[in-house]
Amino acid sequence: DGMMAEIKLKITQIKSSIGYRKRAGDTLTALGIRKMNHSVMQNDTPAIRGMIRYVAHLVKVEEV
Repeated sequence: DGMMAEIKLKITQIKSSIGYRKRAGDTLTALGIRKMNHSVMQNDTPAIRGMIRYVAHLVKVEEV
């Protein structure tokens, strides 16, 4: 089919959002992360990338 394989991002929370802006915690929730060391798989889209950039200090991201 010639389509590029969709890049998946594995996003893991490595730092607590407590003590940061509430929006940082809300962004983690929007990404689907609920607690420390919890990982989620997301498609690599500009929207997801922007959310990751906003909480980059709280998460670890791996391309899968």
